[in-house]
Amino acid sequence: MPHYQLPKRRRIYLMRHGDVTYFDDSGRAIDPDTVPLNANGREQASAAGRVFAQQQVRFDRVMVSGLPRTVETAQRVLAETGQQIALETEPALQEIRGGKLSHIAQQDVEAAFLGAFDGIVPESTRFLDGETIGSLFDRVLPAVARLRDDSSWDTVLLVLHGGVNRAILSHALTAGGRTFFGHLAQATGCINALDVGERPRDLVLRTINYSPPSPLHRDVRNTTMEMLYAQFVQFKRS
Repeated sequence: MPHYQLPKRRRIYLMRHGDVTYFDDSGRAIDPDTVPLNANGREQASAAGRVFAQQQVRFDRVMVSGLPRTVETAQRVLAETGQQIALETEPALQEIRGGKLSHIAQQDVEAAFLGAFDGIVPESTRFLDGETIGSLFDRVLPAVARLRDDSSWDTVLLVLHGGVNRAILSHALTAGGRTFFGHLAQATGCINALDVGERPRDLVLRTINYSPPSPLHRDVRNTTMEMLYAQFVQFKRS
């Protein structure tokens, strides 16, 4: 038999930030660039940290998008693991950018909310009349490539966003492609595990959408954007 050497891979733990509240009590949208975690989101982040601690996972690097909800989630995870690691900020990994809701025609609002995360999504599709899926890939994939090019780490934690995570997971599922699977669920505070090898197409998905407070997602049957749109409609009618 010929000699076979097992491939060497490194581990990316990819999280979505904990839960936040995007509309205040009056129905006014809260600036997504400044919104903090709510009580549920803080517990989700701490629960994820406890899972990492129980499994004795140690991070070499921790990267966030820089938006407060990713920073706070990462800080709470590290507080549970007992690691003091300086957070690295990568703005290219910020969430897909929406346009102004007030500029969207009433008959187009539902599609603007839901279209970007509905099945296999064309790159030309815009999120809330803002950034396209193609533009999201254009900034996210080079940032991931730069991370992979750095050989100094073995285990890294990325705390990012639902849309960005879908881009990374879709890229992995297609072994380096750009097909966007909008129907990949990403619960707030969830953990994904992805192993990467030396070859660009060497990507192995280990875990998708593991949610420590509710691993089986028993009580959730709707997507985040569906629930946000329902809130939006309710506030507009009240």
